[in-house]
Amino acid sequence: MSTLRGVPGTSAQGDSAARHPYVPGVIGDTPLVELTRLAPHPGVRLLGKLETTNPSGSSKDRIAQAMIDVAEHRGLIAPGDTIVEPTSGNTGIALAMICCLRGYRLVAVIPENATAERMAMLEAFGAEIVPTDGARGSAGAIEVAERIAAQHRLYMPYQYGNPANPAAHWATTAREILRDCPQIDVFVAGIGSGGTLTGCARRFRKHARPITVIGCEPVPGHHIDGLRNLGDGFVPPVLDLRLLDNRHVVTSDQAAAMSRRLALEEGIFVGPSSGAVMHTCVQVAASLATGTVIGMLFDGGWKYLSQGLTAPDEGPLTGRVPTGGADVRRS
Repeated sequence: MSTLRGVPGTSAQGDSAARHPYVPGVIGDTPLVELTRLAPHPGVRLLGKLETTNPSGSSKDRIAQAMIDVAEHRGLIAPGDTIVEPTSGNTGIALAMICCLRGYRLVAVIPENATAERMAMLEAFGAEIVPTDGARGSAGAIEVAERIAAQHRLYMPYQYGNPANPAAHWATTAREILRDCPQIDVFVAGIGSGGTLTGCARRFRKHARPITVIGCEPVPGHHIDGLRNLGDGFVPPVLDLRLLDNRHVVTSDQAAAMSRRLALEEGIFVGPSSGAVMHTCVQVAASLATGTVIGMLFDGGWKYLSQGLTAPDEGPLTGRVPTGGADVRRS
């Protein structure tokens, strides 16, 4: 594993990254990491955009800051106001962090089956949690949040329909990728709110060389936190499907298995949505003779420990492993 800014093995951030007067100042400028052990053959370079280095641990810090900035600029909110937002976890956590810094109260409407770690982080940043029917997923959370916003006349950023979402990725994520790896051939991100794919694709379309943009989504009936299958009937308004060159489906088992591979082979512990992205990246890379494939690593796996993300696959290394005459039990 090596960080990348044009040259493998070099630091992705300079000395100016050492001090910041304000936590949101360190949002973005996340490193690209070369994943040499996962690359299927030497002709292809495989890299991950490591968003876990953002302050709240996910790429959603980018859009949370952007949505609040725009709302403040337009006079839609002022310190002391209450904001409500439907979330599966990361956007709510990021908004809660920004809100507590700027003097807002956040009501996070979240499916009741979200992990305990994400619920705890929302509480740590002072958010009020409104749980919704887990079986209805983010669609149910959206309905409840819209009702709360209407009844109490609260501002709702609504990541799924807020233009500031893709605009943040156009201005930051895509710019960073092109700056650090202008030779990119393929970009892969998960289909969640649609902001990352739409914002990055818009900027990539103006790049000097063509870049294939691929979205990955769960197989129908499978659950991968943070991602959605568009066949379920809800297409986020900010997602411009015309910008996608292809869509790949991933099972929940494939996503979890790749999350474990990233930890064991590359030393990067990420959540299941990142596992889904990297599973897709490896498949795409295997089909290429040469090229550079970059995938988004959205958040850290520690937010999903209570889901059993670290449970080992069944195989010859499960149980007792003889090592130098001694038995070592894997936990």
